[in-house]
Amino acid sequence: MLPAVAAARFAVAAGLLAAQPAPASVPAPAPVAVTVAGPAAILDAVKAPGATAVLVNVWATWCEPCREEMPDLVRFYREHRGKGLRLVTVSVDDEDQAATVGRVLASAGLDGKAFIKTGGDAAFIDSLDPKWRGAIPATFLFDGKGTRRHSWLGAVTYQALRSRVGELLSAPDKKPSKK
Repeated sequence: MLPAVAAARFAVAAGLLAAQPAPASVPAPAPVAVTVAGPAAILDAVKAPGATAVLVNVWATWCEPCREEMPDLVRFYREHRGKGLRLVTVSVDDEDQAATVGRVLASAGLDGKAFIKTGGDAAFIDSLDPKWRGAIPATFLFDGKGTRRHSWLGAVTYQALRSRVGELLSAPDKKPSKK
């Protein structure tokens, strides 16, 4: 028979028991600063100098597929930000949810530009991709000059990001735009 600790670890690993919460002494990550903004400010963040490629991820705290894709986005961003990748997250949560959005992003390990979209949906949608119907999650790839290069309508995977973004980051004639 297994000792009690080993049995409990086996049960957690097998998904039979929920993992225990972290002790109260472990501090929560600091919330990410979230700006409530319309399409113009979000596009300014996309076009800001210094990036070779920009990913814009549109999501919400209540969207399960959005939260499920977050680990792949975080991993890809962390591995490629030193190569000129910028990540801009845009939540479609209500404007009064900025603190919640910041906590969710921080707990996911994100530290890039974060927004909650404000204003009309049609203007926001058209600013990112006129073919997009507004369903989330959605991720958009822009080059360093702010030209949209690709759209993922639905959850994005690490492999899909590596394929499309990787080729943009590794293109020899692509340099971060300067204004």
